Amino acid sequence: MDLRELITFQTILQEGTFSRAAEKLNYAQSTISNQIQRLEKELGVKLFTRGWDAELTNAGRFFASEIEKLIQHWNDVTDLAKALQQDEIGSLHVGGIESAMNTILPNAMRLFLERKPRMDYQVTMGNTDSLSQSILRDELDFAICGEPSDSSAFFFEPLYQEEIIVVADRNHPLSRRNNVTFRELLDYPIIAGGRTCLYYLQITKQLSRYEVTPSLLNTISQISTIPYFTKQSLAVGVVLDSTPLIPEVERINVTLDEPFIPIGLLQLRGRYYPPTSSRQLFLHILREELLGRDDNRLS
Repeated sequence: MDLRELITFQTILQEGTFSRAAEKLNYAQSTISNQIQRLEKELGVKLFTRGWDAELTNAGRFFASEIEKLIQHWNDVTDLAKALQQDEIGSLHVGGIESAMNTILPNAMRLFLERKPRMDYQVTMGNTDSLSQSILRDELDFAICGEPSDSSAFFFEPLYQEEIIVVADRNHPLSRRNNVTFRELLDYPIIAGGRTCLYYLQITKQLSRYEVTPSLLNTISQISTIPYFTKQSLAVGVVLDSTPLIPEVERINVTLDEPFIPIGLLQLRGRYYPPTSSRQLFLHILREELLGRDDNRLS
């Protein structure tokens, strides 16, 4: 069964006779007859009584009631196959750290869907450790995150930097002071991201250079909530410069040894996407979005 046979059957119904259908389709009458015979053979039933008056059998009347749906389904399947071949539909699985979720990925995804409206997507938030594990399990195509501690299986393309900053309540003793030393922070409770947080190793490395331990070292898995925990308290919070601050909290002017963390595109080493694929398009849009972001910072 092919689409031409279905259209021929439909045209016979519309025109009333085989001869008028042949004229409408610009076929010889023998072509019309052969197509209907092939269709009847494939279905295993007779659709018309003998003769050229296009009188339907009982089976033919049932088939006639479904012909519109069959042709529409055929066209839908054909369009779907073409779209798959052109990578116009499918699923995109992207991961991102919290800061990327708040700043980069939403607009990049919006621009992508303007070009590929039939693609669906899944965006997963996590830390670098969890996102890299999801890539290894083939649950993500790629992620915007830091470089994992064991990067042997990955290709990491640095795209921009996040700066580690320290914040505190506006009435904190260290607020609005110039040149606060890291040693002075240790006199107060410190709130930072958890052990799998992007900057945790860098902060603990700097802490290890002092004999004095901090008053308390508290960890919170979601960095964006840290400003709320420092509000109206003596605690200082370690966050990223992209973390939204609440009015009651401000940045402390303190110098850190290694304040910058490279953020980039993480994917499996050796993974290749054709230049015309949807994934390459999204990566291009993502890079353009980051370039515009950097231009705005400089202006």
